[in-house]
Amino acid sequence: MSFTGKYELQSQENFEPFMRALGLPEDKIQKGKNLKSISEIVQDGKKFTITVTTGSEVIKNQFTVGEESEIQMMNGEKTKVIVNMEGNNRLVTEVKGMKSVTELNGDIITYTMTMGDLTLKRVSKRI
Repeated sequence: MSFTGKYELQSQENFEPFMRALGLPEDKIQKGKNLKSISEIVQDGKKFTITVTTGSEVIKNQFTVGEESEIQMMNGEKTKVIVNMEGNNRLVTEVKGMKSVTELNGDIITYTMTMGDLTLKRVSKRI
């Protein structure tokens, strides 16, 4: 199953409290909460390039499954991670006490980040 495609954000849960917990400034949270982000994923075997465009802000990350890579988080911070694949449709990583799971089911990608008892869930549909 290939993740390659463009996906538009359809819904999100707990965006504001999660972004506050990450330390994002309130003005960025308010600006970002109503913007429809577009995620473009290019998968070449175990190599991934993920570009997320939200309004005028663009975050682009590249990684290879199972290898250490540097990624930029939603708060702009760069950190090293190892992304693993579970089955053929789940990308899983842990970053600074947060667990991130990206799961592809047909044309829907569900992105779940958990930090303590707070969970951010974002659902995007292939366009």
